[in-house]
Amino acid sequence: MTQELQPVDITAVDTTTAEWVAFPIPELGVDLELIPLIADPDTGMQVFKTVYRAGFTNVWHTHPCAHGFYVLEGTLRTHQGDYGPGSFVWFPEGGIMQHGATDDGDCTFLFITNKPFGIHYPGKS
Repeated sequence: MTQELQPVDITAVDTTTAEWVAFPIPELGVDLELIPLIADPDTGMQVFKTVYRAGFTNVWHTHPCAHGFYVLEGTLRTHQGDYGPGSFVWFPEGGIMQHGATDDGDCTFLFITNKPFGIHYPGKS
């Protein structure tokens, strides 16, 4: 007996027309801008299109998830260097890090997590 395969339902988002939403970071007093693309209910994996505005730095922090940045425009500044368009930068879970945009321009990127997102700023409530 053979089982007939069924086409899967895909998710497609036109990020040129999708609405940007605020992602508040109360510890820093800022709202980042992002477009949610996908969230997997089984694993917690998430993908967002996100922008860091020129001069923004997400100061020393940790995450309970690994996460990556695929730089679309601008330059991602990290504690280990700067990365331009086409770069993919992966941050392992649990370590301390900082990242943001350079002073001279915004940085737009795809943000990918391997499980549910969380953020902790040592020394901040």
